[in-house]
Amino acid sequence: MRPFGGRKPSRVDTTGLPPGLPWPAWLQSIALLRFRHQTVPWLHGRYGDTFTVRILPAGRPLVLFSRPEHAKEIFAGDPAIFHAGKGNAILGPIMGEHSLLLQDGADHQRARKLLMPAFNGHALKSYQGLVERVAAAEVAGWRTGETFRALERMNALTLEVILTVVFGVTDESRLAALRPRVKATVEVGPSVLLGWGFPVLRRFGPWKRTVENAYALDALIYREIRERRLAPDLAERTDVLSRLITVREGEDALDDTELRDQLVTLLLAGHETTATALAWALYELGRDRDQLRRARDAAVAGDDDWLEAVLKESMRVHPVIPMVVRTLQAPATVGGYDLPAGATVGPSIILGHRRPENHADPERFDPSRFVGRHPAPNTWIPFGGGVRRCIGAGFSLMEGVVVLRAVLTAYDVEAIGADRPRVRNITSVPHRGARIRVH
Repeated sequence: MRPFGGRKPSRVDTTGLPPGLPWPAWLQSIALLRFRHQTVPWLHGRYGDTFTVRILPAGRPLVLFSRPEHAKEIFAGDPAIFHAGKGNAILGPIMGEHSLLLQDGADHQRARKLLMPAFNGHALKSYQGLVERVAAAEVAGWRTGETFRALERMNALTLEVILTVVFGVTDESRLAALRPRVKATVEVGPSVLLGWGFPVLRRFGPWKRTVENAYALDALIYREIRERRLAPDLAERTDVLSRLITVREGEDALDDTELRDQLVTLLLAGHETTATALAWALYELGRDRDQLRRARDAAVAGDDDWLEAVLKESMRVHPVIPMVVRTLQAPATVGGYDLPAGATVGPSIILGHRRPENHADPERFDPSRFVGRHPAPNTWIPFGGGVRRCIGAGFSLMEGVVVLRAVLTAYDVEAIGADRPRVRNITSVPHRGARIRVH
């Protein structure tokens, strides 16, 4: 799949848009993709709560908002006008045209309806035992006094969850074939994503390697799909792939290409995002003995509400995804601005999560914000909002709680040195890997 549907994007009239930098679009694109944690707060300080960034291709305007009332307008916008799929088009070549994240309108409604049974409450309960076994196996390999990058271990753990619980693969030889292909897909950098808009680059260097890896991963995924359809125990299997194969809406079902695209979407959206939130959570607990003690007591007592609050606070303080975007298919008014068709709009998660009006003392790591109460609407949005809220939100939180419980009932953690975010593909991860020591 080509970005933006393979069509050359038309230029958008930028007259009357919120203020923004006069820099060339390519420079603004690099600043936003590669240095977002410095660029976005700086733009906010310079231009206020709403500002425009011009990005590749064709200098298209991206209008970022930071106030919850503006996020509400965007999330409640008419889905026929506020297209989320078009806003995520940069991921098209990797996820595929049938990806839930890239579809809009009736196609999105159909796909979401077919995927929903695999992520309802009953399904989540059936996955929990599998996640517990994967987490226990990972933690069993740790040794007291060992120092490591939490991100690496959490990535390895959540990858096993994806492969066993989502893909339903248990054969070690197949897992060994999938792991490096998945890892290479997840680690696609910002320059490769930008380069997809220029097909000639795909014959060279990292772009060529990304294409080759994508074909190799597709071959493995399609083999799993073909063989799973023929499995005699298909109806009894509880992994996500098996559920998606058997789900029906009348005569409607997902074909092989659709299954492939949804599996890759779940892989990219549900692997490194949860791993990063867990790595930051362990890092933050390792910096504060009181918070660590409280979380460890919760793990021992089975207080999942507190562990979930730790994970949510990690997502608030350290956003993994920087923004939630929609591309306008017709002119619309947001935040008092009349915006043209073709403009992309979105609330900035980076800014919204750190507004003092939204979260008191926003720099402080305080899980109690999420215990016995909910944050005000549209002030905590790691999973997006509205009808496009992430379908895997419940799975991610369940997985994170299970992993925190497995770690904290076995070990105390100690953060080693300071850390800060850096950009990897569309996500932000700990620059030094969130180094910890376990005891």
